[in-house]
Amino acid sequence: MKLENFYKKAVAVGIARDPRGPEAVQRILDEERARSGKLTDDERAVWEPDRLFNPYADTRLLAGDPATEVRTLIVGIDMDAAEVVLAHTLNRDRGAGIDLVVSHHPQGVALAQLAEVMRVQSDMLVAHGVNIAVAEQLLDKRISEVERRVLPANHNRAVDAARLLGLPMMCLHTPADNCVNTHLAGLFEKDKPSRLKDLVDLLKGISEYRAAAGRMAGPKIVNGSENAHCGRVSVEMTGGTEGAKTIYESYAVSGVSTIVSMHISEEALENAKKAHLNVVLAGHISSDTLGLNLLFDELEREERLEFVGVSGFARTRAADR
Repeated sequence: MKLENFYKKAVAVGIARDPRGPEAVQRILDEERARSGKLTDDERAVWEPDRLFNPYADTRLLAGDPATEVRTLIVGIDMDAAEVVLAHTLNRDRGAGIDLVVSHHPQGVALAQLAEVMRVQSDMLVAHGVNIAVAEQLLDKRISEVERRVLPANHNRAVDAARLLGLPMMCLHTPADNCVNTHLAGLFEKDKPSRLKDLVDLLKGISEYRAAAGRMAGPKIVNGSENAHCGRVSVEMTGGTEGAKTIYESYAVSGVSTIVSMHISEEALENAKKAHLNVVLAGHISSDTLGLNLLFDELEREERLEFVGVSGFARTRAADR
């Protein structure tokens, strides 16, 4: 399929799996369309037309002609200049026929805008009964921290390498994270694990997590005991990066007992412990891999693609999961 179609289909899947629901996302797109009509010349010079169909600022086509035909992808969780050079080398020396470099984690302009996608977290917190004012105010502080952290980064290193080597490149972040978030939330809702050990067993029944466990990076309980009751479970897998580190008391008050996340900082974990919440780390790279695989399952419904896995990613299709 053409690169532009691949990009737009990936975004559409992300919208369909967005925890806020497609209607809420459409309102965001409608607001952006209305805002675009009022931009000054200076504002329009740095405005991205992608915003009219893509609500995820951390997901972008970074390099290459949108009309390029895409058949073989090299995909990794982190794709820096080294992985871009690897793709070029595989094409040159082994005839790999790689048409597109796909990074999960943002690069280029998408990395620079990572903090923008964190707003989804306030809506997720509200869905679990957290007061909207509390959720938004705590998240505002965290968003500012993330903005300051990514601002001085050398955003375009990998993108420049791809451009100079003639390789199209894109990143797929929140659409994949939405897929894994919705998938796991649905799994826990359907199977209703009683105790933490049952929840971990559910995760290990998924091939991506089972493979991670074999690499000693599998699901792990980091607060709570195996026999602790799960109670109400909150899945924290989307929203750009870790949210407000002081939100856990509000989670506990709202009735949440167990947090299932990709990763957690020490400060956030200590706060979760103080709130007496169970915390299960499903695994970072394995969760990102599952999210990408779920996304690619949808993209392959009409046309099968070829994948070269690198940087922590391995393609597993639904039939093999």
